[in-house]
Amino acid sequence: MPNFCAAPNCTRKSTQSDLAFFRFPRDPARCQKWVENCRRADLEDKTPDQLNKHYRLCAKHFETSMICRTSEDEIRTLKQKKIDETSEQEPKHKEINNSNAQNPSAEEGGEEQDEDILPLTLEEKENKEYLKSLFEILILMGKQNIPLDGHETDEIPEGLFTPDNFQALLECRINSGEEVLRKRFETTAVNTLFCSKTQQKQMLDICESCIREETLREVRDSHFFSIITDDVVDIAGEEHLPVLVRFVDESHNLREEFVGFLPYEADAEILAVKFHTTITEKWGLNMEYCRGQAYIVSSGFSSKMKVVASRLLEKYPQAVYTLCSSCALNIWLAKSVPVVGVSVALGTIEEVCSFFHRSPQLLLELDNVISVLFQNNEEKGKELKEICHSQWTGRHDTFEILVDLLQALVLCLDGINSDTNIRWNNYIAGRAFVLCSAITDFDFIVTIVVLKNVLSFTRAFGKNLQGQTSDVFFAASSLTAVLHSLNEVMENIEVYHEFWFEEATNLATKLDVQMKLPGKFRRAQQGNLESQLTSESYYKETLSVPTVEHIIQELKDIFSEQHLKALKCLSLVPSVMGQLKFNTSEEHHADMYRSDLPNPDTLSAELHCWRIKWKHRGKDIELPSTIYEALHLPDIKFFPNVYALLKVLCILPVMKVENERYENGRKRLKAYLRNTLTDQRSSNLALLNINFDIKHDLDLMVDTYIKLYTTKSELPTDNSETIENT
Repeated sequence: MPNFCAAPNCTRKSTQSDLAFFRFPRDPARCQKWVENCRRADLEDKTPDQLNKHYRLCAKHFETSMICRTSEDEIRTLKQKKIDETSEQEPKHKEINNSNAQNPSAEEGGEEQDEDILPLTLEEKENKEYLKSLFEILILMGKQNIPLDGHETDEIPEGLFTPDNFQALLECRINSGEEVLRKRFETTAVNTLFCSKTQQKQMLDICESCIREETLREVRDSHFFSIITDDVVDIAGEEHLPVLVRFVDESHNLREEFVGFLPYEADAEILAVKFHTTITEKWGLNMEYCRGQAYIVSSGFSSKMKVVASRLLEKYPQAVYTLCSSCALNIWLAKSVPVVGVSVALGTIEEVCSFFHRSPQLLLELDNVISVLFQNNEEKGKELKEICHSQWTGRHDTFEILVDLLQALVLCLDGINSDTNIRWNNYIAGRAFVLCSAITDFDFIVTIVVLKNVLSFTRAFGKNLQGQTSDVFFAASSLTAVLHSLNEVMENIEVYHEFWFEEATNLATKLDVQMKLPGKFRRAQQGNLESQLTSESYYKETLSVPTVEHIIQELKDIFSEQHLKALKCLSLVPSVMGQLKFNTSEEHHADMYRSDLPNPDTLSAELHCWRIKWKHRGKDIELPSTIYEALHLPDIKFFPNVYALLKVLCILPVMKVENERYENGRKRLKAYLRNTLTDQRSSNLALLNINFDIKHDLDLMVDTYIKLYTTKSELPTDNSETIENT
């Protein structure tokens, strides 16, 4: 909203003038002088508060003599006052020092006491209050996900002043009567930036650090933790890795918290170094206590994050590389397949799912098509409709579902695109056309059919890893059989691929899709008369073989000997003990965590007591079925080694977070990314938004800012300098 000049016959307003505009002062005497100089009778009955809020004078009608300046003499007086106050404190300091000399126990923290008793000058108090107000605004913007910039700069005609969101909120608080801000900006032009972009960035960095530190303080208190990254995201045009940390808090709850973004590096070795440096030096975590690492990334980044994992394992052998419980094994494996067609297919699947979840009407349209196609199998149709209403792209059986749904998806998208009743807007119709073209490409069809068949060998194994604790324990023993099956497929890939390709061609025929080699390959082969490559052999060499080979190797990498030994330690959970008839050997597998135990020499005896406790329990006592339940047992502290082992096992990324209340970090991260335009994202504001419920210390933020960025010359000066700068 523009500010008009209050001078008679002046039509200038702040948004259309390069001139500075100034508020009426709240001081009654000075305000009266301004009114008299304006010579406007209608302003004479207004209060200073009303005039300050609603009326302005442009620089053309503004006289610097109206301004109440802090003279150089007054500044010197304030400085002398502080010097005098400091000198008055010196005898007290000597008395304290003498007292400490006589009483050595009082010496601890003596230097801090000396600093604490130094009083702040009026100037310093006002500056701290002013900075506190600025921090409050930034924290509010972060929590409410309000971008700092309110307008695209290229949309504003040159010469006009349009405040950004931060400036607008600052202005609002000044107009609402916040005394600290009013005193600072009373004589500053309202169409001048009150807080520079540099200062905003410095303050945001401090907000982010202080909020993160509150979380990491709890992590350090719990000692052991695991590091997890999610898929690379775009923040204002730059790629970043979201980083989460897992730990067990003092209430024995497993928590997974978002702690920040790490700028992505194309060079894997540089990324590994910066990843380690950020976690250890910038964030202050001791990687000696890291017991797990997991990276959820798509195929383009998977190989690079494996380099990060291996470099960390070289330095910290106990930071086991694992799967992450929030991602189904089959999706994890598919994302890491180094085949471009697989990466494209996964992206297309996500886009199709997101398209139908744009509105209930689109889902209803898909429901209707499914009902028609499955009218002879209503139970199957009902199941598919329920699946379509969920986020089905993250399931263990995603590719089976997609193959079953493909015809319905094609018919539905085709119908939306060619609808003659114009029920859909141009964007929806256009998007439906693009997606329909993508999923009726033969390359897409072959890719999803091959993925469905190859990953059928790992589906049950992966489902168990996200099941009950006992399922996870027994899954560790079934890996050998899974690898045996996949190796058998690899040895007979000619036969298996023939069946897979036949299934793909039948599905393509059903959808009236022409079977052909990818266009890029055909173009590359133009003029090559010797090329006798068929579609079947092409997809065997470029899709089936590398996919099977990669999945075998990836399973070996994720489920290393160390990881499997850790999963075997889950026999500590009483329900697993019961299923094993209390005939377990945790001590052998727990050897890898021996250095983490408070009393390793008594481990054997303690484990014996732990087994006896549950074997001879009362008939009405149920066996705890999860680590979470075991950690919350009233007498768990009587088993210190078992307690320590359970805590370490709990934080392994492969273990699911039992209580969803403590998995908010990932959910809020997804919500922030979903609700924020790419160019409006900020790594600083994102942390404030995602961790909105973490307590913050404004005084600490202010003190940190003053220590890092403010010198004596940058403290509030006399207003004459402000006016001159304006």
